[in-house]
Amino acid sequence: MSEKLTGKNYIGNLLASSGEITFKTYNPLLNSENSTLFTEASNLEIDHAVHLASRAFTLFKDTSNKERASFLIAIAEEIEALDLTLLNIYCQETGLTKQRALGERARTIQQLHNFAQHITTGKWMEASIDTQETNSQEIAKPDLRKINIPLGPVVVFGASNFPLAYSTAGGDTASAFAAGCPVIVKSHPMHAGTGELVASAILKAATRTGMPNGVFSNLNSKGIEVGLQLVAHPLVKAVGFTGSIQAGSALLKLASERPEPIPFFGEMGSVNPVILLPNELKNKGYDWANTFAESITLGAGQFCTNPGLILGLKSDALDDFTHHLAKKTQEKSPLCMLHPNIHKNFENNKTTIRQQKGVETITDFNTPIQENFGKQTIATVAGSDFLNNKTMHQEVFGPFSMVVQCSDKKELNDIINRLEGQLTGTIIGDSEDLQSHSSIINNLKNRVGRLIFNGVPTGVETCPSMLHGGPYPASTDSRFTAVGIDAIRRWIRPFSYQNCPDSLLPDALKNSNPLNITRRINGIDSLKSL
Repeated sequence: MSEKLTGKNYIGNLLASSGEITFKTYNPLLNSENSTLFTEASNLEIDHAVHLASRAFTLFKDTSNKERASFLIAIAEEIEALDLTLLNIYCQETGLTKQRALGERARTIQQLHNFAQHITTGKWMEASIDTQETNSQEIAKPDLRKINIPLGPVVVFGASNFPLAYSTAGGDTASAFAAGCPVIVKSHPMHAGTGELVASAILKAATRTGMPNGVFSNLNSKGIEVGLQLVAHPLVKAVGFTGSIQAGSALLKLASERPEPIPFFGEMGSVNPVILLPNELKNKGYDWANTFAESITLGAGQFCTNPGLILGLKSDALDDFTHHLAKKTQEKSPLCMLHPNIHKNFENNKTTIRQQKGVETITDFNTPIQENFGKQTIATVAGSDFLNNKTMHQEVFGPFSMVVQCSDKKELNDIINRLEGQLTGTIIGDSEDLQSHSSIINNLKNRVGRLIFNGVPTGVETCPSMLHGGPYPASTDSRFTAVGIDAIRRWIRPFSYQNCPDSLLPDALKNSNPLNITRRINGIDSLKSL
């Protein structure tokens, strides 16, 4: 595969561009289009990619954990080998810095290695054996053996704000490959060039490690049609999505209304509420204002865990915190946003919030800034106005946060209980605060997937204990995570064998335990053979 951009679709090992719809990516920093012309996948190319993935599944699902681990490691190596070619295209398509590109590439590579290591242990299969009881005086019990198996071809939607870690070879793709599922990526049009380069790396790795043709395809799209066709295709068995509530909800509906409904794992937005408790606010309010000014403006606020909502009890300390937060936030230099459309949506959504009854904006930029740079904004509102206006509860994707001044604990609890599901919730408080506000903490726990104490929500570790998901609409199924090794659980299903001859069992369930993995045998975890 060439490292030069072609603008074409990767249908397995085939480069194709038979479609009539074309587009270019955009450099938001220069406020101009990039040069490569991309071709949206045609209906025939979409169908070809899915059928190819379905055929590849018959082989890929039977590859060993070790073989798939080698594939994942080879992908990481090929991505790293792209070096400056990848980093430069990434920066040209996002307006982000080279340092950000290096950090996201490192995260992507780490995820691939994490899944490679995880599947070699065999734990993801959760092998369980209950042997036949022939001497029982009751009715004889059969021999039952259970294991997790892959679902089939998976469609992954690239995310606008993470061209590497949540896109072509990001966590969704890596975890699906680890499970034994072929992947078709619906590339994000804002960074199609970055996606094509990573796609070329994946296919090089597939060739190197002997994976079947069709184990991976990368399809370009300018609008929504390619995604709609992929979700509706009868041979697609699951979908991973990161994006807006509007788009994600429409795709979720489509996935659930198919003749054969399929799981749709979507991450669709979050305001990530922060609760400021009184003692900590009074004693360290300025310090926390400095900390949250950094978090709110990090990466121009373009993170799914950006702290977009700050709640506290009305007091002089909260007023001081709010005005210091506004001052420190305003002192930050505005940053380039990912695309003119994202910048436009940010300004429109921010204006909508600012126009609501009772909302006061306490930051002010009078000096002109570059095109596509986001003006960070802090607003404040009374708890009663916020409580009765759902418009204020919605995410503003960008460097924006609203401080809500609650009249008392009851109003604070009412607000928490009426919030939609969130990825994260944060509690800022000392030990006395935490003891005296247990109901607030418990209520917040019911609305989020991850509860943070005395920290900021930005920064999502890829370790096994990370939960990146939450009640709807933060994610479409709060039982699963999109980050960490347990993300593999989205692409598998349990399967049982009853009285199956040993020779026909998968290695993980055979009597001799050829994989030398820990299995649950008659209720007890064991490495032993039978």
